Amino acid sequence: MADQTLKPEVFELNNGSMQVKITNYGAIITSLSVPDKHGNWADVVLGFDSVEPYVKGAAPFFGCIVGRVANRIKDGKFSLDGVEYTLPINKPPNSLHGGLKGFDKVVWEVAEYKKGENPSITFKYRSRDGEEGYPGDVSVMATYTLTSSTTMKLDMEAVPENKPTPISLAQHTYWNLAGHHSGNILDHSIQIWGSHITPVDQNTVPTGEIMPVKGTPFDFTTEKKIGASINEVPGLGYDHNYVLDCGEEKSGLKHAAKLKEPSTSRVLNLWTNAPGMQFYTGNYVNGVVGKGGAVYGKHSGVCLETQGFPNAINQPNFPSIVVRPGESYQHTMLFEFSVE
Repeated sequence: MADQTLKPEVFELNNGSMQVKITNYGAIITSLSVPDKHGNWADVVLGFDSVEPYVKGAAPFFGCIVGRVANRIKDGKFSLDGVEYTLPINKPPNSLHGGLKGFDKVVWEVAEYKKGENPSITFKYRSRDGEEGYPGDVSVMATYTLTSSTTMKLDMEAVPENKPTPISLAQHTYWNLAGHHSGNILDHSIQIWGSHITPVDQNTVPTGEIMPVKGTPFDFTTEKKIGASINEVPGLGYDHNYVLDCGEEKSGLKHAAKLKEPSTSRVLNLWTNAPGMQFYTGNYVNGVVGKGGAVYGKHSGVCLETQGFPNAINQPNFPSIVVRPGESYQHTMLFEFSVE
């Protein structure tokens, strides 16, 4: 049995070149500090000064790991092996990020915590059969490691114990490379190694189509300011899944995105083994009071959520997110910080 007295705490990973604070509540990155071109450090993730606001639900998924299934499941329904499943509709008319109490809203167990040159922390969580409507017990592990002076790796693993189930985890940090308190991210430039997106209906659920980005406001195959074409995007901004189909590979991971902030020259290169990435420009962030009293408004952070495709469980032409007993789900993200 899991220890019922698990308490939310904050842990630090620090190698002298970067400092990361992570809580076992939702496996949330609460702060991540890296230097700019002048050696000035800044915290580049949106969040809160203490664990309490996260626990009270003040954050729109700041910094957390979402699951059992990230993103939207249409109408909160799917069938698997002939069995129909119904999920909570927490973002009407769909189920979003695992439901009312997804992996972002539970206290994970700390399985291992290592300091030193390559500090790391491993969180464990056991998701029960029927939790938020999903089938079968699933053992989940997430390990954050500082693998080099300014690189952080996240390894996520999930193993279904007794029933097949959809599994798709995502890390939902909101990045602002100028510093979390510095306003909007529209001046950041980004390159995304995805030549297609999965276009969405009016409820932000993919239609099933795979659409080339060439000649559209979604084309970031070459570096471009986030704000350059954002007003041409239907809705409030970008909130779309990119098909990661054209990035070079390194150690089994594909180059997903390169985010760059002009005033500080900070750069984040993201590598992953996931098939897709939700590019989300914080469209629904609205006056959230965060660290040091900073007020986070619309577009004050950008999310680069590598993932299985949204609603893949209901789209046979999308890569399958079903994991069966005896198999394991593996998802790695590598965050490389630099200046240029």
